[in-house]
Amino acid sequence: MPNKHRGEIEAEIGGARRTLVLTLGALAELEAAFGADDMVALAERFGSGRMKSRDLIRIIGAGLRGAGEAVSDDDVAMMDVEGGAPGYVRIAAELLAATFGGEER
Repeated sequence: MPNKHRGEIEAEIGGARRTLVLTLGALAELEAAFGADDMVALAERFGSGRMKSRDLIRIIGAGLRGAGEAVSDDDVAMMDVEGGAPGYVRIAAELLAATFGGEER
């Protein structure tokens, strides 16, 4: 069971139930990947509601690695999610909402 107080979520990715969490290390990874100066800039970027496919892969990959999975972004790109592209968007939105607060988008 995911611990909502820690910002954990659970999602079916690649045919398995997996836990995702954006730990401080995962957030630092995303800051570097997106060229964000700080967490506020990162949250503002995500809050715009516009994301590329690569953004979704990076967010989901960082969440899986934050939960202890040894996966690369390339591994994540090959994993199936129920619902296709909207499924990836739903998972990333749920993870960001659990991390930064607010409602899912």
